[in-house]
Amino acid sequence: MPRTFYEFFAGGGMVRAGLGSGWTCLLANDFDRKKAGTYRMNWGDDALIVGDIRNIAPDEMPGRPDLVWGSFPCQDLSLAGGGAGLRGDRSGTFWPFIGHIRALRDEGRAPAIVALENVLGTLTSHGGQDFTAICGALSGLGYRFGAIVVDAAHFVPQSRPRLFAIALRGDLVRDPSTSGGGPVAPWHTNAVKTAFAGLPDPLKQDWIWWRMPMPAPRVARFADLVEEMPVSTRWHGPEETTALLSKMSDVNLGKVETARASGVRRVGTLYRRTRLERGIKVQRAEIRFDDIAGCLRTPAGGSSRQSIMIIEGDRIRSRLISARETARLMGLPDTYRLPAACNEAYHLTGDGVVVPVVRHIAEHLFEPLLSDARHAPAPSKAGTSETEVTA
Repeated sequence: MPRTFYEFFAGGGMVRAGLGSGWTCLLANDFDRKKAGTYRMNWGDDALIVGDIRNIAPDEMPGRPDLVWGSFPCQDLSLAGGGAGLRGDRSGTFWPFIGHIRALRDEGRAPAIVALENVLGTLTSHGGQDFTAICGALSGLGYRFGAIVVDAAHFVPQSRPRLFAIALRGDLVRDPSTSGGGPVAPWHTNAVKTAFAGLPDPLKQDWIWWRMPMPAPRVARFADLVEEMPVSTRWHGPEETTALLSKMSDVNLGKVETARASGVRRVGTLYRRTRLERGIKVQRAEIRFDDIAGCLRTPAGGSSRQSIMIIEGDRIRSRLISARETARLMGLPDTYRLPAACNEAYHLTGDGVVVPVVRHIAEHLFEPLLSDARHAPAPSKAGTSETEVTA
């Protein structure tokens, strides 16, 4: 019998791709109609509701899901955001998400597992108060919980660390392989341990130190994913490449020279960043040749668009990263259909969840936890503690 799930803030359905064919989607939701169009292209629209999460009624949420996933917006929690945290218009959609979990619980349909994904800034936003609020909300609904940090670089050639908060319904017994008595590297970083230490004692009692095995060493390099003849972008002319080189510091030009002198084909990725030098803001092009791309971002401006540079002896070529290359960096197969517009594709992938990361978590946490829990009775509101945290 397939496991069932809801996917809120679904984007293009990358969580669905990661969970795989052994899972059935009962509900997918996103307010972005362009992303929803991509979701339909790849998954159909039988389970899809397009619109604000606040407007979904309990009778629109079918069945009893084993898992409810929410990759709620990160803007108010990220270092680049305005610092509004869970009170912001975007990241504050966490609260209606929690409201839906509460509604399911009140109807005796509480999911066995609730999973949240977001940026690392979630751990430190408002001095840790936002993370405490997240944990308090889960505890108040009758769940035990823990958090792990997974860098996508273990699975794909992209540096993309993300926080995953995973909660198990309190009446269910944990598979012994999924948790331990304390933190373990690399899943529990210093930031996770600090966030745990800052929780009130009652929430610490509900904490679980989740454990997973390490994945096999990653074989793929970014160079393996590069398209020679991309459709979504074009190679720069000599003047544009020269302009990029002119924006490099001596350190970064030294990296280019070392790559050129190596005599082998080298592929680097670069971002344009604004740096303060002698009191003056200067735009710099910063390159890396470590076979890993920088973290993909949404296309908010020119500096957010990652470029690539290929060096073969004295020949240097450059261009924006292609839409298909970004999809490959998210672990999506080439059969996955992307939007025709480049910016829409960049926005889709920059906001997404890396597919093999989801698969690893599903295989080593979700599926073992659910193996003995599928038919356990879900507690009703009357059977849980009422210590919920509200916005």
